[in-house]
Amino acid sequence: MHVEPITCYRPRPERAAEFAAPPYDAFDRAGAGAYVAEHPTSFLAVDRPETAFPADHDMYADDVYARAHDLLVERVTDGTLLRDGTPCFYLWRLRADGHEQTGIVAAFSIDDYSNGIIRRHELTRPAKVEDRARHIMATCCQTGPALLAYRDNPVLEALVEAAKAADALYELTDYAGVEHTIWRVARPAAVESLRLMLEYVDRAYIADGHHRIAAAEQVCHQMRTAEGERCSGAEAYNYVLGVLFPASQLSVRAYDRVVADANGLSEDELVRALEAQGVSVGPRAESPVVPSGPGRAGMRAFGAWRELTFPEPLPNDPAAALDAALLQERVLGPVLGVEDPTRDPRVSFIGDPDAGELERRAGEKGVAFALYPTSAAQVMSVADAGLTMPPKSTWFAPKLLSGLFIRRVNHREVIIDGTRHAIEGNK
Repeated sequence: MHVEPITCYRPRPERAAEFAAPPYDAFDRAGAGAYVAEHPTSFLAVDRPETAFPADHDMYADDVYARAHDLLVERVTDGTLLRDGTPCFYLWRLRADGHEQTGIVAAFSIDDYSNGIIRRHELTRPAKVEDRARHIMATCCQTGPALLAYRDNPVLEALVEAAKAADALYELTDYAGVEHTIWRVARPAAVESLRLMLEYVDRAYIADGHHRIAAAEQVCHQMRTAEGERCSGAEAYNYVLGVLFPASQLSVRAYDRVVADANGLSEDELVRALEAQGVSVGPRAESPVVPSGPGRAGMRAFGAWRELTFPEPLPNDPAAALDAALLQERVLGPVLGVEDPTRDPRVSFIGDPDAGELERRAGEKGVAFALYPTSAAQVMSVADAGLTMPPKSTWFAPKLLSGLFIRRVNHREVIIDGTRHAIEGNK
Protein backbone atom coordinates (compact mmCIF):
# COMPACT_ATOMS: atom_id res chain seq x y z
CA MET A 1 0.00 0.00 0.00
CA HIS A 2 1.29 3.46 -0.91
CA VAL A 3 1.08 5.81 2.08
CA GLU A 4 2.83 9.14 2.56
CA PRO A 5 3.30 11.63 5.41
CA ILE A 6 1.33 14.86 5.19
CA THR A 7 1.77 18.59 5.46
CA CYS A 8 -1.31 20.35 6.75
CA TYR A 9 -3.00 23.20 8.48
CA ARG A 10 -3.83 22.34 12.05
CA PRO A 11 -5.14 24.32 15.02
CA ARG A 12 -2.84 25.85 17.57
CA PRO A 13 -2.80 23.49 20.57
CA GLU A 14 -4.51 26.03 22.83
CA ARG A 15 -7.38 26.36 20.34
CA ALA A 16 -7.72 22.72 19.27
CA ALA A 17 -10.48 21.74 21.71
CA GLU A 18 -12.82 24.55 20.68
CA PHE A 19 -12.03 24.23 16.96
CA ALA A 20 -12.25 20.46 16.45
CA ALA A 21 -15.77 19.37 15.52
CA PRO A 22 -17.91 16.28 15.05
CA PRO A 23 -17.99 14.80 11.52
CA TYR A 24 -20.00 16.77 8.96
CA ASP A 25 -22.51 13.94 8.55
CA ALA A 26 -23.31 13.60 12.25
CA PHE A 27 -26.10 16.20 11.89
CA ASP A 28 -29.04 17.08 9.72
CA ARG A 29 -29.22 20.70 8.59
CA ALA A 30 -31.10 21.92 11.65
CA GLY A 31 -28.78 20.05 13.99
CA ALA A 32 -25.70 21.45 12.28
CA GLY A 33 -27.10 24.96 12.57
CA ALA A 34 -27.81 24.50 16.26
CA TYR A 35 -24.30 23.16 16.92
CA VAL A 36 -22.63 26.05 15.07
CA ALA A 37 -24.82 28.57 16.88
CA GLU A 38 -23.59 27.13 20.17
CA HIS A 39 -19.99 26.66 18.96
CA PRO A 40 -19.43 29.50 16.45
CA THR A 41 -15.63 29.06 16.35
CA SER A 42 -15.79 25.32 15.64
CA PHE A 43 -14.71 23.75 12.38
CA LEU A 44 -18.28 22.59 11.69
CA ALA A 45 -18.97 26.10 10.40
CA VAL A 46 -16.44 25.38 7.63
CA ASP A 47 -17.54 21.78 7.09
CA ARG A 48 -21.23 22.73 6.92
CA PRO A 49 -21.13 26.26 5.47
CA GLU A 50 -24.88 26.34 4.87
CA THR A 51 -25.17 27.10 8.58
CA ALA A 52 -24.19 30.69 7.74
CA PHE A 53 -27.32 31.12 5.56
CA PRO A 54 -31.07 31.22 6.20
CA ALA A 55 -32.78 27.85 6.45
CA ASP A 56 -34.49 28.32 3.08
CA HIS A 57 -31.22 29.05 1.24
CA ASP A 58 -30.11 26.33 -1.19
CA MET A 59 -27.44 24.47 0.77
CA TYR A 60 -25.78 23.41 -2.49
CA ALA A 61 -25.54 26.88 -4.01
CA ASP A 62 -22.17 28.16 -5.17
CA ASP A 63 -22.07 30.88 -2.52
CA VAL A 64 -22.38 28.25 0.21
CA TYR A 65 -19.17 26.51 -0.87
CA ALA A 66 -17.47 29.88 -1.34
CA ARG A 67 -18.35 30.63 2.27
CA ALA A 68 -16.48 27.49 3.36
CA HIS A 69 -13.35 28.80 1.66
CA ASP A 70 -13.73 32.25 3.19
CA LEU A 71 -14.23 30.85 6.68
CA LEU A 72 -11.11 28.74 6.28
CA VAL A 73 -9.17 31.84 5.26
CA GLU A 74 -10.46 33.62 8.36
CA ARG A 75 -9.25 30.82 10.63
CA VAL A 76 -5.79 31.04 9.06
CA THR A 77 -5.56 34.82 9.25
CA ASP A 78 -6.84 35.04 12.83
CA GLY A 79 -4.20 32.55 13.98
CA THR A 80 -6.50 29.65 14.80
CA LEU A 81 -4.80 27.52 12.16
CA LEU A 82 -1.07 27.27 11.56
CA ARG A 83 0.65 25.60 8.65
CA ASP A 84 2.83 22.62 9.45
CA GLY A 85 5.03 22.41 6.37
CA THR A 86 7.16 19.46 7.53
CA PRO A 87 6.03 16.12 6.07
CA CYS A 88 4.86 14.20 9.15
CA PHE A 89 2.87 11.26 10.26
CA TYR A 90 0.61 11.84 13.24
CA LEU A 91 -0.63 9.25 15.71
CA TRP A 92 -4.19 9.56 16.97
CA ARG A 93 -5.35 7.74 20.10
CA LEU A 94 -9.01 7.64 21.11
CA ARG A 95 -10.16 6.53 24.56
CA ALA A 96 -13.73 6.07 25.73
CA ASP A 97 -15.46 3.80 28.26
CA GLY A 98 -12.40 1.62 28.73
CA HIS A 99 -11.82 1.26 24.98
CA GLU A 100 -8.62 2.47 23.30
CA GLN A 101 -7.45 2.59 19.68
CA THR A 102 -4.47 4.28 18.02
CA GLY A 103 -4.21 5.04 14.32
CA ILE A 104 -1.76 6.64 11.88
CA VAL A 105 -2.78 9.92 10.21
CA ALA A 106 -1.44 9.91 6.66
CA ALA A 107 -2.11 10.44 2.94
CA PHE A 108 -3.38 7.32 1.15
CA SER A 109 -3.12 6.73 -2.58
CA ILE A 110 -6.30 7.34 -4.58
CA ASP A 111 -5.04 4.72 -7.06
CA ASP A 112 -4.98 2.18 -4.23
CA TYR A 113 -8.65 2.95 -3.67
CA SER A 114 -9.52 2.79 -7.37
CA ASN A 115 -7.63 -0.51 -7.75
CA GLY A 116 -9.20 -2.20 -4.72
CA ILE A 117 -6.21 -2.16 -2.40
CA ILE A 118 -8.25 0.15 -0.19
CA ARG A 119 -11.53 -1.72 -0.07
CA ARG A 120 -15.06 -0.50 0.42
CA HIS A 121 -18.14 -2.22 1.82
CA GLU A 122 -20.85 0.41 1.23
CA LEU A 123 -22.49 1.97 -1.76
CA THR A 124 -22.19 5.74 -2.00
CA ARG A 125 -24.89 8.22 -2.90
CA PRO A 126 -23.94 10.49 -5.83
CA ALA A 127 -25.41 13.62 -4.23
CA LYS A 128 -23.32 13.20 -1.07
CA VAL A 129 -20.17 12.51 -3.10
CA GLU A 130 -20.80 15.59 -5.22
CA ASP A 131 -21.31 17.73 -2.12
CA ARG A 132 -17.98 16.72 -0.59
CA ALA A 133 -16.19 17.02 -3.95
CA ARG A 134 -17.45 20.58 -4.35
CA HIS A 135 -16.34 21.32 -0.79
CA ILE A 136 -12.83 20.08 -1.62
CA MET A 137 -12.70 22.13 -4.82
CA ALA A 138 -13.96 25.28 -3.09
CA THR A 139 -11.58 25.07 -0.14
CA CYS A 140 -8.77 23.36 -2.07
CA CYS A 141 -8.48 21.11 0.99
CA GLN A 142 -9.47 17.75 2.38
CA THR A 143 -10.96 18.60 5.74
CA GLY A 144 -12.27 15.37 7.26
CA PRO A 145 -10.29 12.11 7.57
CA ALA A 146 -11.60 8.72 6.56
CA LEU A 147 -11.30 5.92 9.11
CA LEU A 148 -9.43 2.92 7.69
CA ALA A 149 -8.55 -0.48 9.12
CA TYR A 150 -5.86 -3.05 8.40
CA ARG A 151 -5.18 -6.57 9.60
CA ASP A 152 -2.82 -6.31 12.55
CA ASN A 153 0.91 -6.02 11.95
CA PRO A 154 2.93 -6.38 15.18
CA VAL A 155 6.01 -4.62 13.81
CA LEU A 156 4.05 -1.60 12.64
CA GLU A 157 2.18 -1.44 15.94
CA ALA A 158 5.49 -1.59 17.84
CA LEU A 159 6.71 1.44 15.89
CA VAL A 160 3.53 3.27 16.76
CA GLU A 161 3.86 2.45 20.46
CA ALA A 162 7.46 3.62 20.51
CA ALA A 163 6.53 6.95 18.94
CA LYS A 164 3.87 7.51 21.62
CA ALA A 165 6.64 7.85 24.23
CA ALA A 166 7.13 11.45 23.09
CA ASP A 167 5.16 14.41 24.40
CA ALA A 168 1.68 14.72 22.91
CA LEU A 169 0.83 17.53 20.49
CA TYR A 170 -2.88 17.60 21.39
CA GLU A 171 -4.85 16.31 24.35
CA LEU A 172 -8.55 17.10 24.38
CA THR A 173 -11.94 15.65 25.27
CA ASP A 174 -14.72 15.97 22.72
CA TYR A 175 -18.48 16.55 22.82
CA ALA A 176 -19.12 12.85 23.50
CA GLY A 177 -16.57 12.52 26.30
CA VAL A 178 -13.98 10.78 24.08
CA GLU A 179 -10.36 11.54 24.96
CA HIS A 180 -8.22 12.37 21.92
CA THR A 181 -4.41 12.35 22.15
CA ILE A 182 -2.27 13.14 19.12
CA TRP A 183 1.49 12.83 18.61
CA ARG A 184 3.51 14.36 15.78
CA VAL A 185 6.12 12.11 14.13
CA ALA A 186 8.51 14.43 12.29
CA ARG A 187 12.01 13.03 12.75
CA PRO A 188 13.05 11.92 9.21
CA ALA A 189 14.25 8.47 10.30
CA ALA A 190 10.99 7.79 12.18
CA VAL A 191 8.90 9.04 9.27
CA GLU A 192 10.75 6.80 6.84
CA SER A 193 10.44 3.77 9.13
CA LEU A 194 6.68 4.18 9.32
CA ARG A 195 6.39 4.78 5.57
CA LEU A 196 8.38 1.65 4.74
CA MET A 197 6.37 -0.52 7.15
CA LEU A 198 3.12 0.77 5.69
CA GLU A 199 4.23 -0.59 2.33
CA TYR A 200 3.88 -4.06 3.85
CA VAL A 201 0.18 -3.49 4.54
CA ASP A 202 -1.28 -5.30 1.56
CA ARG A 203 -4.76 -3.80 1.85
CA ALA A 204 -6.88 -1.47 3.94
CA TYR A 205 -10.61 -1.31 4.56
CA ILE A 206 -12.85 1.72 4.81
CA ALA A 207 -14.61 1.62 8.16
CA ASP A 208 -16.08 5.12 8.00
CA GLY A 209 -15.77 7.75 5.28
CA HIS A 210 -16.87 6.12 2.02
CA HIS A 211 -18.25 9.41 0.69
CA ARG A 212 -15.13 11.36 1.64
CA ILE A 213 -12.87 8.98 -0.25
CA ALA A 214 -15.20 8.77 -3.26
CA ALA A 215 -15.24 12.57 -3.36
CA ALA A 216 -11.44 12.69 -3.20
CA GLU A 217 -11.31 10.23 -6.10
CA GLN A 218 -13.68 12.40 -8.12
CA VAL A 219 -11.57 15.50 -7.50
CA CYS A 220 -8.41 13.57 -8.35
CA HIS A 221 -9.82 12.52 -11.71
CA GLN A 222 -10.94 16.09 -12.45
CA MET A 223 -7.51 17.45 -11.60
CA ARG A 224 -5.70 14.81 -13.63
CA THR A 225 -7.85 15.66 -16.63
CA ALA A 226 -7.15 19.35 -16.19
CA GLU A 227 -3.41 18.80 -15.72
CA GLY A 228 -3.01 16.31 -18.54
CA GLU A 229 0.59 15.35 -19.16
CA ARG A 230 1.78 17.69 -16.41
CA CYS A 231 0.38 15.29 -13.80
CA SER A 232 3.24 13.28 -12.32
CA GLY A 233 1.21 11.26 -9.82
CA ALA A 234 3.00 12.90 -6.89
CA GLU A 235 0.59 15.84 -6.59
CA ALA A 236 -1.35 16.15 -3.38
CA TYR A 237 -4.70 15.53 -5.07
CA ASN A 238 -3.56 11.95 -5.83
CA TYR A 239 -3.91 11.13 -2.14
CA VAL A 240 -6.66 11.22 0.46
CA LEU A 241 -6.50 12.06 4.15
CA GLY A 242 -7.16 9.10 6.44
CA VAL A 243 -6.39 7.49 9.78
CA LEU A 244 -5.36 3.81 9.70
CA PHE A 245 -6.13 1.59 12.70
CA PRO A 246 -5.44 -2.09 13.45
CA ALA A 247 -8.72 -3.94 12.91
CA SER A 248 -8.49 -5.63 16.31
CA GLN A 249 -8.67 -2.23 18.01
CA LEU A 250 -11.85 -1.04 16.32
CA SER A 251 -15.09 -0.98 18.26
CA VAL A 252 -18.18 -1.76 16.19
CA ARG A 253 -21.48 -1.03 17.90
CA ALA A 254 -24.97 -2.26 17.12
CA TYR A 255 -27.12 -0.47 14.55
CA ASP A 256 -30.70 -1.19 15.56
CA ARG A 257 -34.02 -0.79 13.76
CA VAL A 258 -37.50 0.35 14.71
CA VAL A 259 -40.57 -0.17 12.52
CA ALA A 260 -43.43 2.19 13.31
CA ASP A 261 -46.13 -0.51 13.27
CA ALA A 262 -46.64 -4.27 13.12
CA ASN A 263 -48.06 -4.19 9.59
CA GLY A 264 -51.59 -4.78 10.86
CA LEU A 265 -50.66 -7.98 12.71
CA SER A 266 -51.73 -8.90 16.22
CA GLU A 267 -49.12 -10.24 18.62
CA ASP A 268 -50.08 -13.86 17.96
CA GLU A 269 -50.15 -13.26 14.20
CA LEU A 270 -46.71 -11.65 14.36
CA VAL A 271 -45.25 -14.64 16.18
CA ARG A 272 -46.83 -17.12 13.76
CA ALA A 273 -45.60 -15.13 10.74
CA LEU A 274 -42.05 -15.09 12.12
CA GLU A 275 -42.11 -18.82 12.78
CA ALA A 276 -43.38 -19.40 9.25
CA GLN A 277 -40.17 -17.73 8.07
CA GLY A 278 -38.09 -20.19 10.09
CA VAL A 279 -37.36 -17.69 12.89
CA SER A 280 -37.43 -19.13 16.40
CA VAL A 281 -39.37 -16.80 18.74
CA GLY A 282 -38.72 -16.89 22.45
CA PRO A 283 -41.27 -16.29 25.24
CA ARG A 284 -42.42 -12.85 26.35
CA ALA A 285 -40.05 -11.14 28.78
CA GLU A 286 -40.22 -7.91 30.72
CA SER A 287 -36.46 -7.36 30.75
CA PRO A 288 -34.71 -6.22 27.56
CA VAL A 289 -33.29 -9.00 25.41
CA VAL A 290 -29.67 -8.32 24.49
CA PRO A 291 -28.51 -10.67 21.71
CA SER A 292 -25.76 -12.97 22.97
CA GLY A 293 -24.14 -13.57 19.60
CA PRO A 294 -24.61 -13.46 15.84
CA GLY A 295 -27.77 -15.06 14.51
CA ARG A 296 -29.84 -13.71 17.40
CA ALA A 297 -31.79 -10.51 17.96
CA GLY A 298 -33.98 -8.92 20.58
CA MET A 299 -37.49 -7.84 19.54
CA ARG A 300 -39.64 -5.34 21.44
CA ALA A 301 -43.32 -5.45 20.46
CA PHE A 302 -46.69 -5.31 22.17
CA GLY A 303 -45.16 -4.23 25.46
CA ALA A 304 -42.73 -7.17 25.80
CA TRP A 305 -39.33 -8.39 24.67
CA ARG A 306 -38.64 -11.66 22.87
CA GLU A 307 -35.49 -13.31 21.58
CA LEU A 308 -35.35 -14.13 17.89
CA THR A 309 -33.04 -16.82 16.51
CA PHE A 310 -32.46 -16.93 12.78
CA PRO A 311 -32.42 -20.35 11.09
CA GLU A 312 -29.26 -22.22 10.22
CA PRO A 313 -27.30 -22.92 8.16
CA LEU A 314 -26.36 -19.31 7.52
CA PRO A 315 -25.76 -18.30 3.90
CA ASN A 316 -22.26 -18.76 2.52
CA ASP A 317 -22.46 -15.23 1.13
CA PRO A 318 -20.69 -13.10 3.81
CA ALA A 319 -23.04 -10.16 3.21
CA ALA A 320 -26.20 -12.28 3.27
CA ALA A 321 -25.03 -13.95 6.50
CA LEU A 322 -25.03 -10.65 8.41
CA ASP A 323 -27.74 -10.23 11.01
CA ALA A 324 -28.97 -7.05 9.33
CA ALA A 325 -29.44 -9.01 6.09
CA LEU A 326 -31.12 -11.93 7.86
CA LEU A 327 -33.49 -9.55 9.63
CA GLN A 328 -34.46 -7.97 6.32
CA GLU A 329 -34.77 -11.32 4.53
CA ARG A 330 -36.74 -13.12 7.24
CA VAL A 331 -38.56 -10.41 9.14
CA LEU A 332 -38.74 -6.88 7.79
CA GLY A 333 -39.61 -7.82 4.22
CA PRO A 334 -41.95 -10.82 4.39
CA VAL A 335 -43.52 -10.12 7.80
CA LEU A 336 -43.58 -6.35 8.27
CA GLY A 337 -43.81 -5.35 4.62
CA VAL A 338 -40.60 -3.31 4.52
CA GLU A 339 -39.24 -3.87 1.02
CA ASP A 340 -36.63 -1.12 1.05
CA PRO A 341 -35.60 -0.06 4.55
CA THR A 342 -33.71 2.99 3.25
CA ARG A 343 -36.86 4.44 1.66
CA ASP A 344 -39.70 3.20 3.84
CA PRO A 345 -40.72 6.06 6.19
CA ARG A 346 -41.91 3.50 8.75
CA VAL A 347 -38.29 2.46 9.45
CA SER A 348 -35.77 4.31 11.58
CA PHE A 349 -32.17 3.34 12.33
CA ILE A 350 -30.55 4.00 15.70
CA GLY A 351 -26.82 3.68 16.29
CA ASP A 352 -25.81 2.05 19.56
CA PRO A 353 -28.98 2.85 21.55
CA ASP A 354 -29.86 1.51 24.98
CA ALA A 355 -32.95 -0.59 25.60
CA GLY A 356 -34.86 2.36 26.98
CA GLU A 357 -34.40 4.28 23.75
CA LEU A 358 -35.66 1.32 21.71
CA GLU A 359 -38.70 0.96 23.96
CA ARG A 360 -39.46 4.66 23.67
CA ARG A 361 -39.10 4.62 19.88
CA ALA A 362 -41.28 1.54 19.50
CA GLY A 363 -44.03 2.83 21.78
CA GLU A 364 -47.26 0.86 21.88
CA LYS A 365 -47.60 0.18 18.16
CA GLY A 366 -44.05 -0.17 16.86
CA VAL A 367 -41.61 -3.07 16.68
CA ALA A 368 -37.96 -2.56 17.69
CA PHE A 369 -35.06 -4.88 16.92
CA ALA A 370 -31.79 -5.03 18.89
CA LEU A 371 -29.06 -6.58 16.71
CA TYR A 372 -25.73 -8.10 17.62
CA PRO A 373 -22.89 -5.83 16.43
CA THR A 374 -21.24 -6.64 13.14
CA SER A 375 -17.58 -7.50 13.68
CA ALA A 376 -14.62 -5.90 11.93
CA ALA A 377 -13.77 -9.35 10.56
CA GLN A 378 -17.21 -9.56 8.92
CA VAL A 379 -16.75 -6.12 7.39
CA MET A 380 -13.42 -7.17 5.89
CA SER A 381 -14.88 -10.45 4.59
CA VAL A 382 -17.65 -8.59 2.80
CA ALA A 383 -15.16 -6.12 1.30
CA ASP A 384 -12.79 -8.94 0.25
CA ALA A 385 -15.68 -10.62 -1.57
CA GLY A 386 -16.39 -7.41 -3.47
CA LEU A 387 -19.82 -7.16 -1.88
CA THR A 388 -21.66 -4.41 -0.03
CA MET A 389 -23.14 -4.42 3.44
CA PRO A 390 -26.88 -3.98 4.00
CA PRO A 391 -27.77 -0.36 4.82
CA LYS A 392 -26.86 0.75 8.34
CA SER A 393 -25.00 -2.42 9.30
CA THR A 394 -22.13 -0.88 11.24
CA TRP A 395 -21.67 1.88 13.78
CA PHE A 396 -17.98 2.50 14.41
CA ALA A 397 -17.32 4.37 17.63
CA PRO A 398 -15.70 6.45 18.92
CA LYS A 399 -15.76 8.88 16.01
CA LEU A 400 -12.87 10.87 14.59
CA LEU A 401 -13.05 14.65 14.79
CA SER A 402 -12.78 17.00 11.83
CA GLY A 403 -10.63 20.11 11.66
CA LEU A 404 -7.52 18.83 13.39
CA PHE A 405 -5.82 18.15 10.05
CA ILE A 406 -6.66 20.23 6.98
CA ARG A 407 -4.74 19.03 3.96
CA ARG A 408 -4.33 21.19 0.87
CA VAL A 409 -4.71 19.27 -2.37
CA ASN A 410 -5.42 21.73 -5.17
CA HIS A 411 -2.67 23.84 -6.68
CA ARG A 412 -4.77 26.45 -8.41
CA GLU A 413 -4.29 29.93 -7.00
CA VAL A 414 -6.42 30.62 -3.95
CA ILE A 415 -6.51 32.95 -1.02
CA ILE A 416 -5.97 30.84 2.05
CA ASP A 417 -3.06 32.40 3.93
CA GLY A 418 -4.42 35.89 3.47
CA THR A 419 -2.34 36.36 0.29
CA ARG A 420 -2.73 34.90 -3.18
CA HIS A 421 -0.25 32.18 -4.02
CA ALA A 422 0.04 28.76 -5.63
CA ILE A 423 -0.51 25.77 -3.40
CA GLU A 424 2.45 23.44 -3.23
CA GLY A 425 2.09 19.91 -4.55
CA ASN A 426 3.26 18.23 -1.37
CA LYS A 427 1.45 15.41 0.29
